[in-house]
Amino acid sequence: MLDLIPSLGPWLSRIAAREFAVATIVAASGSVPRPVGTSMLVAGSGDVLGSLSGGCVEGAVVALALEAMDDGVPRHGSFGFSSADAFAAGLTCGGELGIHIQPVPAAAPGETPHPLRAALLQLAEPDPDHPVALARLLGTQGGVAVVLSDPGAFRLAASSELAALLHGEPALQVESLVRSGGAGLVRLPEPGECAPDRSDTHPAGGPAILVESRLAPPRMLVFGANDFGAALVPAAKLLGYHVTLVDARPAFASQPRFAAADQVVTDWPHRYLAAEVAQGRTDSRTVAAVLTHDPKFDIPLLETALALDLAYVGAMGSRRSHLQRVDQLLNAGVPPERIARLHSPIGLDLGAVTPAEVAVSVTAELIAARTRAASCLPLRETSGTIHHHPAATAPTDLKTQEIAWT
Repeated sequence: MLDLIPSLGPWLSRIAAREFAVATIVAASGSVPRPVGTSMLVAGSGDVLGSLSGGCVEGAVVALALEAMDDGVPRHGSFGFSSADAFAAGLTCGGELGIHIQPVPAAAPGETPHPLRAALLQLAEPDPDHPVALARLLGTQGGVAVVLSDPGAFRLAASSELAALLHGEPALQVESLVRSGGAGLVRLPEPGECAPDRSDTHPAGGPAILVESRLAPPRMLVFGANDFGAALVPAAKLLGYHVTLVDARPAFASQPRFAAADQVVTDWPHRYLAAEVAQGRTDSRTVAAVLTHDPKFDIPLLETALALDLAYVGAMGSRRSHLQRVDQLLNAGVPPERIARLHSPIGLDLGAVTPAEVAVSVTAELIAARTRAASCLPLRETSGTIHHHPAATAPTDLKTQEIAWT
């Protein structure tokens, strides 16, 4: 449901008192457009907020949601490609989705709010970029829905509701998902059953905890207040990054064309980066794009950046500039294996010429760099799954987070 946060405002009056249903993807396999945790609200009138598949199954999901609101019983629907019936609701892309539908009845005066209603009202309050997590109990009519305001530091003992439900392996899995900024389904054992593994599937009626967690946005540090920096800033914002533009020259950094950046800093690039590291404001999701194209800025900055475990370090320049840069870094004592991590010349070969085209080239390489399965070939020349969503198992790197496009 976290994907709905930016759009909840106009729906607050419906959420506050009227009946509605929440349809959520709880299982996804093959080529599917949206990951586990994606939700859609359905009002009693049939109006919807959000999307689950881009149009393939929404009509059938709305019908199930209206049925669920009529009798108050949750539904679970499975949708996949059906070659036998071309007009059946399903995914033409060939993937499979499991969708859980939870009805929420209209609120009576003085009644304790339904847990899901209370959770949605809480989620509408914070800034859309604020870290937040949601843990929901599926498989029961009443349900439990707990909003967690500091997912990166979450401990199960901090939530009495979740602590009462979770023990052993499921408890560890939930903690891992919340703290990593991940999303997934954790099955709960039935009475007398051994603790089940974390599952991609949600058997109808089987109790499970659905976790959605969002950490603070990852940072992109754009070094260089020039035409290319001005184009890259809004492109990076589109990918969900918190963008800081850094340049040592006040006359360049203060230009209005950089207003889209979350921060504009006037400082020597290497000094700024070192200070941010010392304050703990960078992590393994941080991206550095070095667009200054000036050795007196580039070399000290790259010495600092390549010593860190950042997600991506790229530097602009010609192939000749790159070779000179490598020599200077080697002479400065930077290990060759660290230099090998440098994306230089920055970007993918798209034939980019203008600053806007170069920004597309850089962001394309950035996406490819964080997805091992990326071939960087036209999709028509490849086969297999198109959408590469995070693996189903709980992340081992607690700083990994998918960037949502919505």
